[in-house]
This record gives sequence, C-alpha cells and structure tokens, in this order.
Amino acid sequence: MSETPIPKADPAMFGDCGDVPCPQPVTADPSNSASLQDLGDRMRDNPAEWAFVRLSRMIQDFEAGLDKDEEIGASVVGLPGDGTMQIVDVGFWGPDLIMFFGRNTDGKPVRLIQHYSQINVVLNAVKKPEDQAEANRIGFRLDELVSKTN
Repeated sequence: MSETPIPKADPAMFGDCGDVPCPQPVTADPSNSASLQDLGDRMRDNPAEWAFVRLSRMIQDFEAGLDKDEEIGASVVGLPGDGTMQIVDVGFWGPDLIMFFGRNTDGKPVRLIQHYSQINVVLNAVKKPEDQAEANRIGFRLDELVSKTN
C-alpha cells in the first residue's frame, strides 16, 4: 500500500490581503506555517491562538490514554463515511480559524477549517496504519509549539 502524503496547507492561500499582509497560519509542522522565530515572544493576541493552546493540551491528555497501536482521530459531522479522520496536525490562523489536517478512513487527505467559536470535534482513537512502525503522537509537538510561543 503506497502511503498517501500528509495533507499540508497550500502556501498560495496565505498570500496578500490587500494593503496589509495576511497573518500566517501556525501548526506544529514548520513546513505548514510561519516559523516560530517570526512569532517571537508575545502574549496570546487572538482567540484562535487561545483555542489552539487549550485544544493542544486536550489532545496531549487524550493521547496519554491511547495504546501503542492507536493514534488520535476525530469524528466530524459532514465527513464522508463514518465521519472519522486521523489527525496528523492541528494549527490556527489568527485571529479566528482553527485547522485540522489529517486523513479519512480511506487514507485520503482531509483538511477541516473551523471558526474558533464553532469547534465541535469528538476526539477518538483510531488504529495506526499497518505500514507505520509507531503511532503518531501530535500532542507533544503541539505542546512544544505552545511552549516556544508562550
């Protein structure tokens, strides 16, 4: 079985917003987002970032209870099939969007974008792909990102 590439944000969608540059998205995967150095040391200045911080802690806590062959998934209304996706990365695009990157049960890329005020995701356990040696744990990467931007 060939591995489906991990979904990533298209850099072209973060272009110019007129006279003022658009804020850059931030995820645990540096290839998806602005660099941590660009963020600098600052207080959380937008609601999406606050939601991301709390969500990343909830994900890490949830992952602590998973067995070695399970990864974090989510049940989302509107996804095809059973509405379950394997979460590969989570990020925010301030001031208002939360982004989930992952794969559906068929291994196809899925990207969920929600307004921070509309987050309604059920975290669940999904089996890791057979061809993957270890289960992916995103909570630790997210926590590291939160710590570096705090």
